[in-house]
Amino acid sequence: MNIDFQYHVTTIILAGGKSTRMGRDKALISIQGVPMLQLICTIAEACTDQIYIVTPWPERYQELLTPKSQFIREVPLSGETGNESRTHGPLVGFMQGLAAVETNWVLLLACDLPNLRLEILQNWICQLDTIPENKIAALVQNNQIWQPLCGFYRRRCLPELREYIEGGGRSFQQWLMSYSVEILVLEDPEMLFNFNSPDSV
Repeated sequence: MNIDFQYHVTTIILAGGKSTRMGRDKALISIQGVPMLQLICTIAEACTDQIYIVTPWPERYQELLTPKSQFIREVPLSGETGNESRTHGPLVGFMQGLAAVETNWVLLLACDLPNLRLEILQNWICQLDTIPENKIAALVQNNQIWQPLCGFYRRRCLPELREYIEGGGRSFQQWLMSYSVEILVLEDPEMLFNFNSPDSV
């Protein structure tokens, strides 16, 4: 597939979770011999030109960096301690990554999507130019619940996102309720399967 479109999309990969239920770092779980974070980076590189990995622990993943990837260190918010920053959730990591983005669209991915499919991401990216300007994001929706960690956001949502977080908000679902969001069609919901416990590996 021609991927000239890649230059107007940046990928943000979130690798800041504590993996409490899993009992080990999900980003380092091997999928066919490749650590999960590295697998997600490689897929992202095939469809976007810039990849930011947002994590409190860049040293932990240094050996997994791919050529187009770079780290953004997730840091505590004003008034937080280091321990609190590890519990503030993915929305804060997304905000901190988004501040570095220069493209119109951002592809946001969790680091624990073992069934992620390049061709589906590429197809979605090809549709971005057709999405109405009033749509702040383009996401899959299951049973009225948005799937926020594998989808697209317009960079211009940053001021509203920052205001929501500064007001104490931490929920993707609640934040998205205030905006118009494009629904992405996904025929195979298994693509969004993520590891949450040792039994799911």
